[in-house]
Amino acid sequence: MRWLWRHRVMGLLAVLVILLLLTLLATHSLHNINRTHEQRPTADRRNQRRAAEKHTHTHTNTQHPPKPTHAPQHTQHPPKHTQTDRRAHPPVVFLKTHRTGSSSVQNILFRLGERESATFAFPSRTYQFNYPHRFRASSVDELPEGSSQFDLLCSHMRLDLRQVRKVMPQNTVFITLLRDPIKTFESVFRYHTYTVPAFLSAQRAASNTGKPALSVFLDSPETFWNPTEPWNGLAKNPMSFDMGLNNQKWNSSWPEDLAQLEEAFHLVMIAEHFDESLILLGSLLGLDHEDLAYLQLNARASSSKTELTENIQAKLRSWNVLDTLLYDFFVQVFWEKAAQFGMERLKAETARLRESTESIRRKCVSRAAVPPGELEDLLRPWQTETVTVVGYEVKGNLSLQDQGFCVRMMLPELQYHSHLYFRQYGRDMRAAPAEL
Repeated sequence: MRWLWRHRVMGLLAVLVILLLLTLLATHSLHNINRTHEQRPTADRRNQRRAAEKHTHTHTNTQHPPKPTHAPQHTQHPPKHTQTDRRAHPPVVFLKTHRTGSSSVQNILFRLGERESATFAFPSRTYQFNYPHRFRASSVDELPEGSSQFDLLCSHMRLDLRQVRKVMPQNTVFITLLRDPIKTFESVFRYHTYTVPAFLSAQRAASNTGKPALSVFLDSPETFWNPTEPWNGLAKNPMSFDMGLNNQKWNSSWPEDLAQLEEAFHLVMIAEHFDESLILLGSLLGLDHEDLAYLQLNARASSSKTELTENIQAKLRSWNVLDTLLYDFFVQVFWEKAAQFGMERLKAETARLRESTESIRRKCVSRAAVPPGELEDLLRPWQTETVTVVGYEVKGNLSLQDQGFCVRMMLPELQYHSHLYFRQYGRDMRAAPAEL
């Protein structure tokens, strides 16, 4: 009897062990299936990417970082959009040029990328890709676990097309934004007075003259400008510098360089035709009017702008003659693309975008042009020593979903950048090396 009892107990234990092993194997297999489903695009998503790629080809003819913000106060997405009903968009590189209105475009892409759980190509340190040096693939942080490619690159850099193409997929859409060179340089000078050595020298020279520092600089710019100093890149033809061109003087390579940029960029938006530019961007990426709604971000208070007399404007144009050439060239290209889109269609779509954007602004914004001292930390833009950057106050009595949407529309660049980086990597951004 003892032998029989022992035999039954052993048999029962063996059965239990086998059942346990089978259960563990089944659970492991299910986990792998779920993980594969989450990490790899479905067949539909792959097909959508191919369709987006085909659609794309048809259109081709050292700041001190604020305290990191891990998440906006309201994390709900707007009710209209979900990750399951949105089609995949092609990867995008946005060359974020200085003081052209590019923060507003970047915010549109940040919102799009967050909503679709896109993988951002972020700088491995701080908020810029080793600026003012040329972009290098090695300056991009690692590809996150579970991602097969980078989907969006839209942080400040000085362009190097070959290096960017090492990071981004072949079907990437390249876009950027240019602005009237006179307005751009005035804004660059005021905003970056203390970070560009030539500007700082002019500021010191102007301290006892009673004249604006910009006027003193333009009286004899060569006196202050040392072209061998990397941070002086913004001190002459800043848009050409950001675009990776020779910004010091005209040379024989300029026509070929312009042709290469025209071929590489699917869309060069023009700040003076911002809404029309967004319509062309929406057509290129498959975005609707709500996706394209925007607020003017990183804007200066009126007291932080220098009045531009005709004399100053003439000097600005002369000093930035290459930026004028660049701007005029791409304005012509822009209107050619607008004509391909259809001028009447563009006019009608622009009117609808403005109506939609104004409706969203009324819903979201309690106060505009709010001084930084009256803003909470989350919505306070970064301030420089020489300008006051104003922001927005969000309306109260909104639903959580609407609050989340509205806060993201007015979220300053550095806070949004920090939030998305933490969301992607689960850690704070690394600080810039001390020697930079």
